Amino acid sequence: MANSLLRHPSVPSDPAAQAGYLPGRSGNCNTENYSDCCEDGKKYPQYRCSPPVTSETPATMTLNSFARGGDGGGPSECDNKYHPDHEMVVALSTGWFDGDGGSRCGKNIRIHANGKSVLAKVVDECDSVNGCDKDHDFQPPCHNNIVDASIAVWNALDIPESQIGEYHITWSDAA
Repeated sequence: MANSLLRHPSVPSDPAAQAGYLPGRSGNCNTENYSDCCEDGKKYPQYRCSPPVTSETPATMTLNSFARGGDGGGPSECDNKYHPDHEMVVALSTGWFDGDGGSRCGKNIRIHANGKSVLAKVVDECDSVNGCDKDHDFQPPCHNNIVDASIAVWNALDIPESQIGEYHITWSDAA
């Protein structure tokens, strides 16, 4: 894919949910899947909570590789394993990952887009508080409304290649 990737309008994060700022520190950042990389001295917003989860929770879906050497960094938080790109897996923003009094680790969520829905397993946290360090591949903290999905999820939702990067979706806990 080219750097002129067209992006679908994002669902904005709620500024009221912002918990502070993290000072940026650059390093060896993997730019696969057009990942943002931290810049020295830049301030990045931090979030400790996410919007409430409903039957149609609005979110921004981003692309992530959970494979060894992928832009997801280290092994997944839930099982300490890497996941190949053909697996239907996601990472959720901190507030959703740990939300509602318990972790969503290992649980399925249902993602809706383009009139389709798919199940994906939560295997990691898209850290909304920490970042700009080796553990986070020198990427900034995630916004509080992110479903970071493998390419398998994008493909299952039939999202055109020109739209892969950021995409408006809704999601819910799988029943």
